[in-house]
Amino acid sequence: MKVLIVEDELLAAKRLQLMTGQYDPGITDVQCTESVWETIAWLENNPAPDLILSDIQLSDGHSFEIFRRVAYKGPVVFTTAYDQYAMEAFRLFSIDYILKPVTAEALAKAFDKYKQIVTPHVDYQQVLPRVQQVAGERYKTRFLGRIGQRLQFVNAEDVSFFQADNKIVYLTDKQGVRYLIDYTLEKLEQLLDPQLFFRLNRRYIVRYSAIEYIKPHLNSRLKLMVRGGGLQEEFIISRERVAEFRAWAEG
Repeated sequence: MKVLIVEDELLAAKRLQLMTGQYDPGITDVQCTESVWETIAWLENNPAPDLILSDIQLSDGHSFEIFRRVAYKGPVVFTTAYDQYAMEAFRLFSIDYILKPVTAEALAKAFDKYKQIVTPHVDYQQVLPRVQQVAGERYKTRFLGRIGQRLQFVNAEDVSFFQADNKIVYLTDKQGVRYLIDYTLEKLEQLLDPQLFFRLNRRYIVRYSAIEYIKPHLNSRLKLMVRGGGLQEEFIISRERVAEFRAWAEG
C-alpha cells in the first residue's frame, strides 16, 4: 500500500508517518510533500498513491486546489485544525475528515474505512456515492434573506445569482428581488451544489438555470447574460476559468 502525506508542518508529517507504521507495519511506502505545487508536481510524475492523507491549509494555499488540477481519483483523508471545510472535503473524494491534533485512534478508523470500501477490482468512483451518503453530505436548500427590516425564506432553486459587494453578499432571485444574506462567497461554495452553481470570479456565483446565453468575449474570455426577473446582468469569465466553466456547463 502506497500512502502520500501532504503536510507543511514537519513534526505533524513525521507523526503521521509514525502512526501509519504503527497501524500497519506492512505500509512501507509512505511519501511526503509540503505544499500545493510540490504535491501537484509529485502526482504528475509518480504513480498514484493508494491513499492520500492531506492537511487543508498549506503554506501556498488550500490543498483542494491540488485535486482541481490533478486527475487523481483515489480516496483522500483530510486532516485539519478547522471544521468549516468538511462539505468541500467530501466533494473531493474524501472518505474521512480528521480534526487536529490527529490521534492514533482517529487515524486507525480512517484506515479501517479505507479497507472497507477499497478492494481489488473495485472502481473507487463506484463506491464514492455510498461513502458520501454515509458521511451525510447535504447541500443547502434555502436561505434566510433580509429586505429592510423583513426576513424572508428563499429556496435555493429560486436563486439566480449571489453577488459580493464590499464584504456584503446579496442573493438575487428569479424575480429580480435582491436580499442581504449572512454568508461569504467562500462559505457559499461549500454549501451549494456544485452541479448547479458556479463561482464565476471574486464577486459572483451563478445558478446554471439563470444563464440566458453565453458568447465569446475579448482575450479568450466568455460573457454570460444572466436573468433575474426583469433584471439582466452581464458577467465576464476570465480566461483562466473558461476551461473549468466549460467542463461544468457540460455537466
